[in-house]
Amino acid sequence: MICLGIETSCDETSVALWDDGHLVTDLVHTQIPMHSVFGGVVPELASREHLRLLDGLVSSVLQSAERPAGQGIDLIAVTRGPGLLGALLVGISYAKSLSLSLGVPVIGVNHLYAHLLACDFTEPIEYPALGVLVSGGHTHIYEMPAPCEFNLLGKTLDDAAGEAFDKIAKLLNLPYPGGKYIDILARLGTADPRLFSKPYLQNDNCDFSFSGLKTAVAQYVHKKSFAAIDYAAFDVELIPQEIKDLCATVNETIVETLLEKTRRAVARCHDVKTLCLAGGVAANSHLRHKFSAFAHARGFKFLAPAQNYCGDNAAMIAYAGVQWAKKGLMSSMDFEAVPRGKIVPNDFIVNPFFKE
Repeated sequence: MICLGIETSCDETSVALWDDGHLVTDLVHTQIPMHSVFGGVVPELASREHLRLLDGLVSSVLQSAERPAGQGIDLIAVTRGPGLLGALLVGISYAKSLSLSLGVPVIGVNHLYAHLLACDFTEPIEYPALGVLVSGGHTHIYEMPAPCEFNLLGKTLDDAAGEAFDKIAKLLNLPYPGGKYIDILARLGTADPRLFSKPYLQNDNCDFSFSGLKTAVAQYVHKKSFAAIDYAAFDVELIPQEIKDLCATVNETIVETLLEKTRRAVARCHDVKTLCLAGGVAANSHLRHKFSAFAHARGFKFLAPAQNYCGDNAAMIAYAGVQWAKKGLMSSMDFEAVPRGKIVPNDFIVNPFFKE
C-alpha cells in the first residue's frame, strides 16, 4: 500500500510517502525562525505558511519518488487533530482535494496516536504496551492493548510538560523553542531536588498539571532577576552556572513527575511488554535516559522514535494511516478538523474497495 502523508497541525509543514512497509521519502519544513520572533507560534501565520508551502512539498516528494502526478498512490493520510484549527484545515482541504482528483480514499489521522505509533520506526512494538506522549500541547498516558487500540489513562489538565518547558525557558530569555535549550543547559548543571516540589502528585490518578511548577519557577526567576539578562545568542560559556543549575532542577522535576505517573499507569495495566515514549519532548536526553532505565528495570522493551521523528512529521501520519487502512477503514469526505482540547472521534467508515 502506497500512502501519501500530510502533516500541518502546528508549525511544521510535512509530507511523506510510505510504500509497503518502508518510508520512501519525507520532507519537513519548520516555521521556528518565523515564530521565534514572537516567542511562540502565531496561529494565523502558521496557517498562511502551510498554505504557501504545502503544494510545493507534495510535488517535491512525488517527483523524488518518480510519481509526479501521484500515479500509484493508494491512500491519502492527513492529520485531523488535535492541533491549531486553521493549520489543520489547510492540510485537510488539500488532502480531500487530492483524494478526489486521484480517486483514492482519504483517512484523517489522530495526531497523538501517530506519535506513539512512530515508535514502530525503531523496532516493532510488542503488545500490550504503555504509551507516554509528551509534547508541547499534550501529556497523555495510554494503555495500548493491541495495534490501533488506545485507552486513555491520564491527560493534561492545564499546561503540558512541553508547554511548561517552553514557558520557563521564555522566562529565562532562552531562544525559542525553549525546551531544547533547557535540556542542553541541564546537562551542564546540578539539580536541587529541594527547590521545587513535583507537581500534582498528591492524588491517586495519572493526570498531569504543570501550571503550578511554572508559577513557582516564575516567582523564583523574578526574585533572582534572571529575566533581565539577554541570552538570545545562546552562548553556553556566557550563561551563569546558577542558570544551568536551575535548568537541571526544572528538567529533573518534570522528568520525575512524568516517571511517577508512569509507574501508576503501569500498576493499572496488565502484562505490559513495551514502554513507548513519544512526542516532541521525547527528544529530551534526560527523559529518554530515565524512561529507558525504568523500562529495563521492569523488564519492558523501551521504544522512542529517533530524534528527527519525535517532533511533528508526515512519516508518522502516513504510517498511522496505513495501519487503519489495513483494517479496511477510511474517512468520509465530510470529516472535520479537531482543534486542541477536543476529542478526535474514531468515526472511520468501511472502505468498500478494500481487499486484504
